[in-house]
Amino acid sequence: MSVEQASPRDLSSAQLGGCLVLITIGILAFLAGLATDPDTAWRAFHVNYLYFGVLAQGGMTVACAFVIIGARWPGPARRLAESLGAWAPFTFLFFLVDFAGREHIYTPWLHSPPPGKESYLNPTRLLVMDLAIFGVLAALTIAFLYNSARPTLGALRNRGGMFARFTAGWRGDEAEREICGARCRTLAPILCLTYAIGWTFIAFDQIMSLTPTWYSNLFGAYVAWGGFLSGTAATAFLMVLHRNAPGLEGQITKSRMHDIGKMIFAFSIFWMYLFFAQYLVIWYGNLPEETQFFQARLGSQFLVDKSGINLMELMRTWDLKYFWDRLTEPYSKITLFVWFCCWVTPFWVLLGQRPKKTPAILGGVALVVMIGFWLERNVLIWPSLVPKDGLAWLGPVQLGVALGFGGAFALVYLLYTRVFPSLAVTGPGGPHS
Repeated sequence: MSVEQASPRDLSSAQLGGCLVLITIGILAFLAGLATDPDTAWRAFHVNYLYFGVLAQGGMTVACAFVIIGARWPGPARRLAESLGAWAPFTFLFFLVDFAGREHIYTPWLHSPPPGKESYLNPTRLLVMDLAIFGVLAALTIAFLYNSARPTLGALRNRGGMFARFTAGWRGDEAEREICGARCRTLAPILCLTYAIGWTFIAFDQIMSLTPTWYSNLFGAYVAWGGFLSGTAATAFLMVLHRNAPGLEGQITKSRMHDIGKMIFAFSIFWMYLFFAQYLVIWYGNLPEETQFFQARLGSQFLVDKSGINLMELMRTWDLKYFWDRLTEPYSKITLFVWFCCWVTPFWVLLGQRPKKTPAILGGVALVVMIGFWLERNVLIWPSLVPKDGLAWLGPVQLGVALGFGGAFALVYLLYTRVFPSLAVTGPGGPHS
């Protein structure tokens, strides 16, 4: 049986410098936004903290899924997926910052919630409940990462410092693998359930509530599954980037890329199914309090028209001019582009075997999916707050804040992977799963 051994290495000056430049851009953009347009600055912060928060926790859930089913094929893919979870404690911290801008984010209900929703749409309730969710997720994630990484640190315990603390009470390599493996198998289903339930309420509280008179019981599952899909895409992208990483030479095989490609292909279909399951029932009902959410994003071409024109009839008669004219409605083009990135591209490009095994194609599709979900977070939030400006999500402040979050996320990932999951694989058969 193969054995994984952590192989720490230094962070290159180019990587560190690049991340710090992006973080600086983000901080300056946010401060400039606070000085000139605080609404835009806080809303951009809200979008990006949610995007990277669910991406990180989604990656962690992918790793937990591998553990739950006892998957042997992922090899280093599990390590790359769980490394995304190193961001989880920062999601907890950034929520506290985000809540400070509540006057600019939760304006649709903060001071005048709809009748009957006063007890739920309450800032104190939101702070306590969501802080507890992020805190529990961060604690569970840290516990899982500790028990997952500890068995790989045996050869480093004599270095002292952090390694000595992480390997205190060492019981031998084999015993550590068995004990920590059992703990991971216990923590994995708890983490998955907490993610599913917790991010359902986060979606209700911090996204759906921005249109306080609209509700969908399926919306939380849709957002949580989007995080799982984006975490899978991020794992695939990192697999492609780490094909020749020290200690992983020959481990990112075509077979493993094929398997993670199948996951992206299948999960993108299920993500679109969740969206359509919401849309179809709302389209049939055609009630204003239900259709308003889709009206603001997809536009009127995807709803029953007041004149009696409807989507099915238009599809039958191929009246494309009707659709084309309504693409000028705010947010309709960007919403359709999200579909193209998160569903159309992975479905058609990864339909065959060869694209899944081709690093450039698999990595490209994974990157497109991640970009698509960043756009989707904007589409979920901005139309509720600025319904008439389809470009409200785009600007120097918004892009600068996104770059800052991206730099911080990359830095946390790089720092973590330079210590724990940077694994040298010894023994035959590849890494131990």
